[in-house]
Amino acid sequence: MLNAKTFEDLSSKLNAAISNSPAKDIEKNARALLAQGFAKLDLVTREEFDIQTQVLARAREQLIALEARVAELEAQRSK
Repeated sequence: MLNAKTFEDLSSKLNAAISNSPAKDIEKNARALLAQGFAKLDLVTREEFDIQTQVLARAREQLIALEARVAELEAQRSK
């Protein structure tokens, strides 16, 4: 069975091999490509989305209240 020292040595050797290989460059280039692609999209942060969801919910509540008020006023007018 592997002891902790052997596992740590193996892990550090793998990390060193990956950091010195083209895989590190591929990862860096992939991240840059994705970041560039996301920058071109019309995206919003989760925080902005949540805020707009709350604003929409309040607007819907106000619309429902106004519709009820209009219906009430129309009913009074037709009497």
